[in-house]
Order: sequence, then structure tokens, then C-alpha cells
Amino acid sequence: MKLFSSPTSPYSAKVRMAAHHLGIAIDNVVVNTSDNPPELIGSNPLGKIPTLVTDEGQAIFDSRAIMHYLHRSAKRRLYPKKDDKRTEAEVLEALCDGINDCLLAIVYEKRLRPPELVSQDAIDRQWVKVERSLDYLNANMPKFGKSLHGGHFALASLLGYLMLRFPGEWENGRTRLVAWPGKFSERFKAYGEFRPQT
Repeated sequence: MKLFSSPTSPYSAKVRMAAHHLGIAIDNVVVNTSDNPPELIGSNPLGKIPTLVTDEGQAIFDSRAIMHYLHRSAKRRLYPKKDDKRTEAEVLEALCDGINDCLLAIVYEKRLRPPELVSQDAIDRQWVKVERSLDYLNANMPKFGKSLHGGHFALASLLGYLMLRFPGEWENGRTRLVAWPGKFSERFKAYGEFRPQT
């Protein structure tokens, strides 16, 4: 299998960490979506990453669809067996992915628009969602339990992206969130290799 991804993408990081945890070998193909690479476009008409292409040639996207495919493909589980625990993991993943959506909207607003057209109001609206959600996570930190699940990898990718793109802007007063990557690294030794980075 091969995965079209970017080293800075939190969604790519989530998938790569999960695959590594499950022992699933994936050929990581780094692409720049701005270039509309034909191989990516041919697999995913949206031209978005991550996109997984199976050995049979089936393209799977977006990141949550890939995560569930990995769950079904591996001998180990990526999501809890019990329905209530699985729902908790899936909601945590959805929240973390949603925060990443807000963060990327901020990054794109600053990066893709001329300075005179950047909307601070649009940035502020997204940041309010980020702040509110991070406060919620800090007050409701997920437990690790016996094994890691998809929600843990989503949170790890989110915090890695915050550390990469927003250092010094999110940590204040959120001591539990700030400490979490260290605890996660004890359970997933390869975090430093797979978290979002330039």
C-alpha cells in the first residue's frame, strides 16, 4: 500500500502513526497538493491528503475512512470493541480533526491571501472554536486504557500540529494538554518521528 501525504499534515500524521502502531507497512509518498500531482489526482479527485491506495489499487480517503480501513485490515484493533468506548474514541477523533480544520483555515487565510486581504475576523472566528475545544479537551483528557485507539492518534497529531504551527499560542493554562504528548510518547515511542514536522 502507498499513502500520499505531507510531513506537516496532521491528518497524514494520524494515519501514519496508526499504521505503524498496527504493524501495517505503508509506502509513504510525499506530495505537494498545490502542484496537483497527477498520481494523487488520479487516485483522489479532490486532490487531498492523506489518500491511501491499496495493493489492489483501491483509493481510500479521507483520514477517518483510512483509519477505519486500517482497523478492519489489521490483526490488532484500532478502535475499542465495546460500542460505548468506540463511540468515545470516534468522537474524540472527530473533535481533534475538527480543531485541525480550524487551524488549517487560519494557516491558509494567512498564507494564500495577499496581506491586505487577510481577514482577521475570519481568523478570530476560527480561533474561538480552537480555544473553546482545547479548553474542553484539557478538562476532559482521554484515558489511555490497555491499548491506544484512533482518538489517541488524532489527539497526538493535533498537539503535534499545534507545536509546529502555533507554538506559544495555545499552551497557557492547559497544563494537562501540554503534558499529554510526553505521556503519549511513553506508549508510542515513534511519536517524534511521525508527528507533524517540516
